Amino acid sequence: MQEISWVKNTMQKKLGTATDFLSRNEIAKAKAFHKSFPEYTETPLHSLENLAKYLKVGGIYVKDESQRFGLNAFKVLGGSFAMAKYMEKHFYGQAEELTCAQICSPESYAKTGQLTFVTATDGNHGRGVAWAAKHMGHRAVVYMPKGSSLISLKNILAEGAEASITDLNYDEAVRLAAEKAKAFGWIVVQDTAWEGYEEIPTWIMQGYGTIADEAMDQLNSAGIEKPTHVFLQAGVGSFAAAIQGYFATRFGDEKPKTAIVEPNLADCLYKSVVANDGKPKNVTGDMATIMAGLACGEPNILGWEILRDYSDMFFSCPDEVTARGMRLLGNPLAYDKRIISGESGAVTTGLLSYLLQEGSLKEAQKSLGIDENSKILLISTEGDTDPEKYRDIVWDGLYASTK
Repeated sequence: MQEISWVKNTMQKKLGTATDFLSRNEIAKAKAFHKSFPEYTETPLHSLENLAKYLKVGGIYVKDESQRFGLNAFKVLGGSFAMAKYMEKHFYGQAEELTCAQICSPESYAKTGQLTFVTATDGNHGRGVAWAAKHMGHRAVVYMPKGSSLISLKNILAEGAEASITDLNYDEAVRLAAEKAKAFGWIVVQDTAWEGYEEIPTWIMQGYGTIADEAMDQLNSAGIEKPTHVFLQAGVGSFAAAIQGYFATRFGDEKPKTAIVEPNLADCLYKSVVANDGKPKNVTGDMATIMAGLACGEPNILGWEILRDYSDMFFSCPDEVTARGMRLLGNPLAYDKRIISGESGAVTTGLLSYLLQEGSLKEAQKSLGIDENSKILLISTEGDTDPEKYRDIVWDGLYASTK
């Protein structure tokens, strides 16, 4: 197996990027919107007690986003909220906070007319945008990067969107979506940000914050004040920054220690921290990792600033790490809950197992302060979005891992 690389972040708090937009009060608005959908249920948080004992830590808690709105992934939280906020601002007035029923009503459609939302995606985000657009009576156009799963394409088409797999990488597909939006008057719904395109990514990040707020409610109900550590997977960094920003705002200097985890073929955030100059760095090329949802070479500039200023450590992992995580979650110890986690959902679990068992990573474990008292929060961001690939890995041992 290729080496797992890590770097301690030495830039924390040097610039102190504002995270107020991810405060509990702001996230409560996004959560209230999500709860207005008839399909809403709080996704489960599973305590893997036996795995925690095996790895000699105080607790491992995995939030299972495969059960989000029946879409097998968390992404719909961001896209749907951003679409609602766009309509609030442009058709209702900034102060009004819409519910699902209001947005999906004939009166709303009469006010907005049919809108076209466009996005680039490897699958989960595009499916979420397509699902939300269908619910709201609007149109979605989705561009997918080369190598995207045909099953993911089929799922997006089933939601009524126009979708196609391009011969572009992810970042190039994002630029294509932006070009089409400019040419046809469409609305880009993308969770990456660039100069001049920051408002919608901000709303998307707020939508993702629902996950953190739910997790905290669930931990508190179990008698846990807060996790000591949070491991977050990152593509462009929007999801990781949303969760990081929530904890940084809620707990300040007492926030949990955070590790950011990327595939080694698309580790733009890791490389940005290694450079240590405070500026984001890009990764180019095909980025042919099985962690398709994390195969992003250009950081979200808003997300990067939050992760740079508040996260503790960054990891760059080969595909074997997430394959091991998928097998660990799908084949639990004793009475631990079985969790079906996809390639982009399980990398943090795989990394945690290596971190606590591999001698070569003991320094990283020590630097993070993980010990027998640590209570660690992981988020499985997707289920088996490509069931055939899931079986290849979990049943047949594709990307075999060793200690």
